[in-house]
Amino acid sequence: MEWMTALLSRNPELGVYLALALGYWVGARRIFGFTLGGVTGSLLAGMVLGILFEVPVSSTAKSVVFLLFLFGIGYEVGPRFVSAMKGDGWRFAALGVFMPVVGLLAAWAVASALGLNPGLAAGMLSGALTESPAMGTAAEAIRALPLDEATRQMYEAHIGVADALCYVTGALGVILTCTVIGPALLRVDLAKEALELEAQYGIVRVRSGVASAWQPFETRAYRVGTSAAIVGRSVAQAEGLAEGMRLFIHRIRRQGELVEPTSDTLIEADDLLAISGRREVLVAYVGERADEIDDQPLLDVATAVHEVFVSRSDWIDRPLEEIAADDDARAVFLGRIMRRGQQIPIGTRTTLERGDVVQLTGPEPAVQRAAARLGEILHPTDATDFVTVGFAIFAGALFGVLAAVPVGDIKVTIGTSVGTLLAGIVTGHLRARRPLFGRVPDSAVKFMQSFGLAGFVAMVGLGAGPHFVPAVKESGIGLLLGGAVVTMAPLLAGLWFGRKVLKIHPILLLGAISGAQTFTAALAALQEKSGSSIAVIGYSGSVAIAHVFLTTWGTVIVLLMV
Repeated sequence: MEWMTALLSRNPELGVYLALALGYWVGARRIFGFTLGGVTGSLLAGMVLGILFEVPVSSTAKSVVFLLFLFGIGYEVGPRFVSAMKGDGWRFAALGVFMPVVGLLAAWAVASALGLNPGLAAGMLSGALTESPAMGTAAEAIRALPLDEATRQMYEAHIGVADALCYVTGALGVILTCTVIGPALLRVDLAKEALELEAQYGIVRVRSGVASAWQPFETRAYRVGTSAAIVGRSVAQAEGLAEGMRLFIHRIRRQGELVEPTSDTLIEADDLLAISGRREVLVAYVGERADEIDDQPLLDVATAVHEVFVSRSDWIDRPLEEIAADDDARAVFLGRIMRRGQQIPIGTRTTLERGDVVQLTGPEPAVQRAAARLGEILHPTDATDFVTVGFAIFAGALFGVLAAVPVGDIKVTIGTSVGTLLAGIVTGHLRARRPLFGRVPDSAVKFMQSFGLAGFVAMVGLGAGPHFVPAVKESGIGLLLGGAVVTMAPLLAGLWFGRKVLKIHPILLLGAISGAQTFTAALAALQEKSGSSIAVIGYSGSVAIAHVFLTTWGTVIVLLMV
């Protein structure tokens, strides 16, 4: 023990990485179907190490990793933050504002009733509302208070203590509300409601890991008979001959030679055509009028698969069935839609939103044509634009230092953390307008978020360790009960507000509630209970707004409790 204490005292960075390793290992353990997650696990592991060894932690190191995390969050939510109020998305965005506000008011009332200091109040808020980033903004606000150093360190340590005590009840509260309490109060059967909602969106359910041998869209080769109606017509005329049936001629073999046709190319008798379209059209319509042949070179049409960033307004907020009828979408297959890292179910009534990333498959010219209507093709890259990242974090933090809000007789700055979060949102929003600006690969963004937050809370835990036992003795039971109240107040209020006022569908409402509490585990539990992934539509609509509000509440609750 003495050797370990001396080692970690001389090399505190080892304590941070040890806390991360232990935290993620503990956080992945499933107990009664519930996991703490790596972030909470890192906080608890850091606290245990802090109790045992009292590891010194640099405030500069905490700030560096936390600002990295906040920029990553802002960068991810930026494309959706501004557009969230458009279309039906405003309902989810409204819930993403309403629930955090109720949570803040509840935390303020409970903290005032229990007589908690600013550190304990902030930790109770972050834990009960399952928003660990609020610990960082609260710590920065505490460091700006006119306090003696000993009191300031104690308040900062109390943030981690209270968060650890309240997080478990907070997490359980969200999961139970989304899977048990909410459905009971709404009087709905999750599985039945999910099936009905999927039908409204035109979603066909498939079993995981099982793919149908039947393909809805195919390319086949046919010989043009001498008496065929398309003989002497142009390719464009031939494709439109069958009204209401979308057929596409990609290649022609004429007298043994392969020809790349244009829309004006005339079709001759005995031509061999490579035609794509819906399978039933090819079989029932073309197959009755032409002989199908096997010609591998003719069918060897170059196919492209591209990820496209949706940034243009042409097809935004239009259902997929309307987009499919557009000429610029001809011969293009939509593989998947990713929205804020979550895959969105595809149906005829599914709509695209700015900031989505869609996978398009089809002939290269066709994919290029469709991509031009959507936004920009994202060619794979593993390079991060550190020029933009560095300047954005610097500018945001500087703005946070200089921007002051008058509170009574003093001026309080919004802080480097909130400033960096805003800089991330602005950068992400600009990226939605100009996809090649400030590119950061998705994997790098996830690393910023995961390492930044987990590293920060691990250091918070190390610093909170020596203060843990005294704080628990002083306010333990009160914190637990108070945290439960803070957790349930916005959840129950959100159920009422979302259903009675906003008129949100029950499944989407429960998904939006998990987003408004920024707790992905609750979304996963809801999807498992309903047997459907469709609740992610509500989650993605509220989580971007809620992330911003809940993160800033760390600063606000400290100011309210001073």
